[in-house]
Amino acid sequence: MTTAADKLFSAANLLTDDPFRYGWRLVPRPTPDNPHHMEQVPLTLEDVLHPEVGDFIVHSDRHETDRMYLTAVLRARLEASGAAIVLSDVRIAWDIPDLRPHGPDVMVIPGISERQNWSTFEVAVEGVRPALIIEITSPETRENDLDIKVEHYARARVAQYVIVDDMGRGRVRRLRLLDYRLAGERYEAHPPDAAGRVHLVVANLWLGIEGDHVVCYDEQGVAFGDYATVVQQAAEERVRAQAAEEQARREAAARAAAEEQARREAAAREAEARARAEAEARLHALEEELRRLRGTQ
Repeated sequence: MTTAADKLFSAANLLTDDPFRYGWRLVPRPTPDNPHHMEQVPLTLEDVLHPEVGDFIVHSDRHETDRMYLTAVLRARLEASGAAIVLSDVRIAWDIPDLRPHGPDVMVIPGISERQNWSTFEVAVEGVRPALIIEITSPETRENDLDIKVEHYARARVAQYVIVDDMGRGRVRRLRLLDYRLAGERYEAHPPDAAGRVHLVVANLWLGIEGDHVVCYDEQGVAFGDYATVVQQAAEERVRAQAAEEQARREAAARAAAEEQARREAAAREAEARARAEAEARLHALEEELRRLRGTQ
């Protein structure tokens, strides 16, 4: 939950002269000269909490780097096996009438094996909900993530909600991890382990902090590389998987060809044996007939 200092800092941010500090959306504002005129309108903190399709929400470079990294790692971990899909910066509409849509940074959704071109993921239509949501806070909007979404995501029955919270000021990042697990209808806070890491249950990964960025670790404690490395590793894994699949196809074709050749050779041997047996039978019959004829003379 936010501290008094956090709230004072957030309140101070509200006094800034930049009306577009949260972002903007385009709304139709026809003019006499242009009936299709669109006007850029600044977003409010409430708009950031419940975005509309097409909203532009301002994020820092490090926020986006962490979001892309987490998305790449989780996709590499879960999507190849069909265990879950991983959506990033996609709006989600809940199946709870009085709970308006959100726009999580990252969400993991089991029960669907293939991503579609969603702009809004509708829980009521798809019949499944996220098992994990990760939010990366920004100083200007972190109260949404630290307070309101803890209540909202619990109401939406999201099993685990993890917050990468930037407590820094200005351009200096100071990160901490908050881990909430659903217990009944409410979240319970789980402290990080002895290494300061949070277990991402659905992916069986551990999330930690190194300096001013997040890092994921596997069961052996081996770190996944940065975003570019993860993307390259995923691409290499796809190439290896395709090569292995092609090799398996070639080996299966070779086995089928060898089995067909063996079948043909066996059939030829069987035909040859039948022909030999028939020839021997005819020869035997001729010999018997010849002996019979000699015996009558």
